[in-house]
Amino acid sequence: MKLLVGLGNPGAKYAQNRHNIGFMAMDRIAADHGFSGWRSKFQGQTCDGRFGPEKVTLLKPETFMNLSGQSVGEAMRYLKLAPEDVIVFHDEIDLAPGKVRLKTGGGHAGHNGLRSIHGHIGPDYDRVRMGVGHPGHKDAVPGYVLRDFPKADAEWLDDELRGVSDGIAELIAGDGGKFLNAIALRVAPPRSSKSAPKPKAVAPAPEPAPDTRSAMQKLVDKFR
Repeated sequence: MKLLVGLGNPGAKYAQNRHNIGFMAMDRIAADHGFSGWRSKFQGQTCDGRFGPEKVTLLKPETFMNLSGQSVGEAMRYLKLAPEDVIVFHDEIDLAPGKVRLKTGGGHAGHNGLRSIHGHIGPDYDRVRMGVGHPGHKDAVPGYVLRDFPKADAEWLDDELRGVSDGIAELIAGDGGKFLNAIALRVAPPRSSKSAPKPKAVAPAPEPAPDTRSAMQKLVDKFR
């Protein structure tokens, strides 16, 4: 069994914030794969589904970002899971918008949601780092992640979320490479292999035959 956790803040005020991209990923997965309806549990919203033989629970903590670990820890204990059964989806300012990377264990890099989870279950869980870009200065980060995605980001954001949903079964099965490839196919689809037809080669004009007439014959021909 796997517990997939999307990080964010509850309420309409935060729904389109960069900080809520984890919530957005959970909503897309649930909608695309026929998961049960969302219900209140584990200090958050949860729903259940399956990918092949693997049972999966999705969780959106409603404790606010800084206390996410309370919800994750409660769910993990109730479901009798180990940290390696948990995959957390979160915003990542150190990645460009549209970029997604996987990580297992390690530090929280100052992310308050991850910091809280570390405190409740330790660092040995998997993360899906979803790039939202950096505002340029660390003092601007709190305001940046708590602002909505601009309209200009709508297209790549939708492609990325669809890609996450396309590849989620591969991630659950342990194939991170195929998961990331599914996202890449949405965000940066390959160009068509059908190239424009090459123009047909034009055969060179034949060289004229050498003129073997005598000077007198050329003069006669000129005045005919």
